[in-house]
Amino acid sequence: MDSVQTAASAQVEWLSNKLENRTARIGVIGLGYVGLPLVLLFSEQKFRVTGFDIDKSKVDTLTQGGSYIVRIPGTEIQAAQRAGFTATTDYSRIAEMDAVLIAVPTPLNDHHEPDLSYIVATGEAIAPHVRAGQLIILESTTYPGTTEELLVPILEKNPRGLKAARAENNGEGTFFVAFSPEREDPGNDTVARADIPKVVGGFNAAATELGCKLYGTIFRRTVAVSAPAVAEMTKLLENIYRCVNIALVNELKLLCLRMGINIWEVIQAASTKPFGFQPFYPGPGIGGHCIPLDPFYLSWKAKEYDFHTRFIELAGEVNLSMPYHLQSTAIEDPTRSRKLLKRREDENHAMPKYRRNRTEQNSWCQCLASVRNPRYEGAESCGKLPDT
Repeated sequence: MDSVQTAASAQVEWLSNKLENRTARIGVIGLGYVGLPLVLLFSEQKFRVTGFDIDKSKVDTLTQGGSYIVRIPGTEIQAAQRAGFTATTDYSRIAEMDAVLIAVPTPLNDHHEPDLSYIVATGEAIAPHVRAGQLIILESTTYPGTTEELLVPILEKNPRGLKAARAENNGEGTFFVAFSPEREDPGNDTVARADIPKVVGGFNAAATELGCKLYGTIFRRTVAVSAPAVAEMTKLLENIYRCVNIALVNELKLLCLRMGINIWEVIQAASTKPFGFQPFYPGPGIGGHCIPLDPFYLSWKAKEYDFHTRFIELAGEVNLSMPYHLQSTAIEDPTRSRKLLKRREDENHAMPKYRRNRTEQNSWCQCLASVRNPRYEGAESCGKLPDT
């Protein structure tokens, strides 16, 4: 028993030391708006990073020192290359990595059900190359239980018979697994990525410790939780919180239209309360990569427990109805709608880039509010357009 514990602690210490000394090899699977920033963060800390993607055009662009993401200039890719960054479609190189981060898409299918095919395909691609002592972390947003119930069984089908480390079993025939939700906010240059706390939930205590050690090299604060499912639910709570509050203010906007009240003025006034209130703003539905999708992940999983997430689903219905409301409003007076939209676009382009990106989606909402109630025109003369 003592020899097993010694081997287990030695394996943890070995990877921990490599992370501390920046000699660990880092692999990032999925070089999109989540994965590529991770590559840059690790490269800045002098880690040798290998990026993996099935899209050869992305790999070719990166290899040539270019970028396909607007907010990431080619100069940052070139700096990463000087630190040892390479990109590849060859998943056999997973065996060279000490830590592997998975950041692949998790969309919904046509029936608004979770599509985890990218996670499954990634797991199957790397399983033949998993080796003992590796740390594998899933970052893709998903429902609670995905890491334990879906990813781990796939990884454990590796040809070496390796198992994910459980409880105190961190022996030589094991690898480490954790979940750490991405918290990317594309276009936001007001908060440095390194300042965003990183939540980590490992399959066992050692995996959590190593995950925090890994992310602690690029983030100023890590937050350890007791299990992957807790970390998975954390991400969903963050996004569902926004979804339901946006739905609330969207519904209030519709009511205010009928009552002849300026919803923007109401929100601005309410925002002066220094406690117990956070402003959310109406818009033409919900955009982005996460907020429109994540509530459906939890609603789908809840059915497994014979639980109906009525509040979450109602919020989804309200938000999904907003484009139809805007469409019908535009039809009522298209000339006025075009005129007001043009004015809003001109105002947006006069704003700083980040706030402009975040407010362009509000233009329709504000313009069409003016169409429905002439009292709104000119109400935003202060020029303060809200984020969503």
